[in-house]
Amino acid sequence: MSGKPALREGIAFDPYSIPSPYYVVDLSLLRRNLSVMRRVQDETGAKILLALKGFAMWSVFPIVREYLVGVTSSSVYEARLGREEMGGEVHAYAPAYTARDIDQLRDIADHVVFNSVAQWQKYAPVLKAGGRDIECGLRVNPEHREVEVDLYDPCAPGSRLGTKRADLEGVSLAGLDGLHFHNLCQKNSDALERTLAAFERRFAEFVPGVKWVNFGGGHHISRPDYDVERLIRIVKGFSDKYGKQVYLEPGEASALNTGFLVAEVLDFVPGPVTTAILDTSATAHMPDVLEMPYRPEILGGAEPGKKAHTYRLGGLTCLAGDVIGDYSFDEPLAVGDRLVFTDMAHYTMVKTTMFNGVHHPSIATFDPTTNTMREVRRFGYEDYKIRLS
Repeated sequence: MSGKPALREGIAFDPYSIPSPYYVVDLSLLRRNLSVMRRVQDETGAKILLALKGFAMWSVFPIVREYLVGVTSSSVYEARLGREEMGGEVHAYAPAYTARDIDQLRDIADHVVFNSVAQWQKYAPVLKAGGRDIECGLRVNPEHREVEVDLYDPCAPGSRLGTKRADLEGVSLAGLDGLHFHNLCQKNSDALERTLAAFERRFAEFVPGVKWVNFGGGHHISRPDYDVERLIRIVKGFSDKYGKQVYLEPGEASALNTGFLVAEVLDFVPGPVTTAILDTSATAHMPDVLEMPYRPEILGGAEPGKKAHTYRLGGLTCLAGDVIGDYSFDEPLAVGDRLVFTDMAHYTMVKTTMFNGVHHPSIATFDPTTNTMREVRRFGYEDYKIRLS
């Protein structure tokens, strides 16, 4: 391997092995996560779907399909990707659909979840008449908060996501196939337990009339401290009580701690804190750094001032605030050094942009069983141009 040892400690691949910048997913770590979720399926009878909004790296879908039953999508394009590349069950949910969406989904989806009674009443007959056995569900809002950041909280005051119990007064749900709730984000199973209690308080009377209940996403099932035993107990308890099929649709849990973003130091700008300009971008390539906000970890890096040499890591775009953060290192950085950002598989590739037309990170996989790095996608000028007119 090339480069400073501290900047690559903790990974099996050589960060200098292919051109920078790039995302790389470790396939053994991916399988580790998926095996935890398959255990939950096996021990509870629940079906777990990959939420494409969090992780849609379709080149690894052949691996994912060994463990999970299908995908859940938030758009026609995601549903089509799931149908074409993953197979299995294809579920769809969106805050609203157009007639064109429904026309396409009736050839793609197996389950379509509606956000409101009005949309269900309008479009369920169209789907049911399409010749395929499509099941229709309704997303409900349990009005129970577990997420601290409003931007990511589906149960925040004034949320547009899900039908509230008060809006079901006098409404017949005859013919509805399923119920769906989702209010979690990066949560442990105790949050699901409290949420499920709130769901039952408000919507238990409707459960006997449906075939399935979808517990949504936000379950950090593969996180080291996640209480899997509690999750199994919760799901089995609900299934035994009501005799219904349970679905879970985590997005992050599949790819959690499996991916990395490799970037290279290009230059330095002096100042109160020396800025190292990288060949990547917070706003374009890791937008949660600015949106959440979120501070990614770097191999060999620490909090500013903790180690001998502190730098501000700046992105390549002209956005003044395109700054990843301040980090310290044991040795001075040099032009050509490669930095490895960790946990960069979920909500990264699916949210990137081509702002400023800066070079977009390629996508790679690493298989430690064969010590093989494979670049599965490289982006170029045509990818930038085709998005414009």
